Amino acid sequence: MQLERKLFGTDGVRGEAGTFLSAELATALGRAAVESLAHSARDAGKTRQAPQVLIVRDTRESGPMLESAMAAGVAAAGGDALLGGVLPTPAAAVLVRRLGLDLAAVVSASHNPYRDNGIKFFGASGTKLDDEAEARIEARLESTKSAAPGCVRELNGGLEDYLRALEAAFPLDLSGVRVALDCANGATHRAAPAIFERLGAEVELIAAEPDGRNINDGCGSTHLENVSAHVRSSGAAVGFAFDGDGDRVLAVDADGRPHDGDELIALIARGKAARGELRGGVAVTVMSNYGFHRAMEEAGVEVAVTKVGDRYVLDELRSRGWSLGGEQSGHIIDADFAATGDGIAAALMTMRELGGRGLDGVTAMEKLPQTLVNVDGVDRTALDGATAVWEAVEREQAELEGRGRVLLRPSGTEPLVRVMAEAPTAEEAEAVCERLAAVVRQELS
Repeated sequence: MQLERKLFGTDGVRGEAGTFLSAELATALGRAAVESLAHSARDAGKTRQAPQVLIVRDTRESGPMLESAMAAGVAAAGGDALLGGVLPTPAAAVLVRRLGLDLAAVVSASHNPYRDNGIKFFGASGTKLDDEAEARIEARLESTKSAAPGCVRELNGGLEDYLRALEAAFPLDLSGVRVALDCANGATHRAAPAIFERLGAEVELIAAEPDGRNINDGCGSTHLENVSAHVRSSGAAVGFAFDGDGDRVLAVDADGRPHDGDELIALIARGKAARGELRGGVAVTVMSNYGFHRAMEEAGVEVAVTKVGDRYVLDELRSRGWSLGGEQSGHIIDADFAATGDGIAAALMTMRELGGRGLDGVTAMEKLPQTLVNVDGVDRTALDGATAVWEAVEREQAELEGRGRVLLRPSGTEPLVRVMAEAPTAEEAEAVCERLAAVVRQELS
């Protein structure tokens, strides 16, 4: 029988810390994760006295509380909790595999405000747990099963291990290159400057003084105006902005112009393909710009498309045996390094392609103007059966064939339908969106 997930979303359990995500829930998740791990090991005929669980967190003020609560749950179920402290999310994916551990848990709400927090898990292979594994954890949340307690101890040297892995994977010479890094007052505030300086870059730091509440606050990848203004005034060749937990990155050139995940993936894919290093093609989501697909076609690179979510990108990469993929939002995966988005690794891959230059004048792809309209107050659950809506979509898509595209999808959390259009001009994209939004309102209100 297939189990249902209610707490886990597309990126773990996430919500307001202290209310939804309480210490009690964190303890229960830690206990349930270890019990599920032990149960799976027994089913496979394997025995291990104490499952080894790494716990890392970002810089939110609620992090130490939830870290301690989760560690208590792990130990109560008979596991050993290894506290790695403040580290980027991808460091957990690297370390769990590098150190031969059984599980890693990340206490972070990524780009959300400081009041929120979250918990997500990585398996022994360094990949996020799949839906079924998360459902098994949920099914054990009410467990009161007793076990010989494990221990809680600090993991020393986790940051250095992560930095060594980055340096080995990306042995660049960035001597004399001035780089601005916006660390969002989050988990990359030590790791990002350390690796860039180790590779010889001149680093200018922005938002690298976390106080528990300033994570993502007017900074990082959700607020590019911060790093854009800095780069324009400082003379840096390029700027990178990470999100709070460090699993995604966006960039700006010396004039402060933003470059999103599509553009960075296109740049990296072109470079790898030209050197014969690209394993297969690239995997991206339905939100990637049509210009990305045209650029990859010109470069002779195959593209696979998934639904929104970096876990689905990774699933596609694994099923095809490919290594590169990601999202427009800046989740960029190099599966040869880590089986998750890694903002620092993506920034280093970008620097390799730039060869010591900035992003100015780099045209890995030509983005088509994009318009997105949220049609609210409608029954999003009726979208699949709305024949008139899909007939309108087909008409608009036929008009844009070879020049652009349209996309409709229901929101996963709000009573609205998202209508997106890309066309050669902003005016045409807006007109397409307006026509489709009118049909959605008429049919689904």
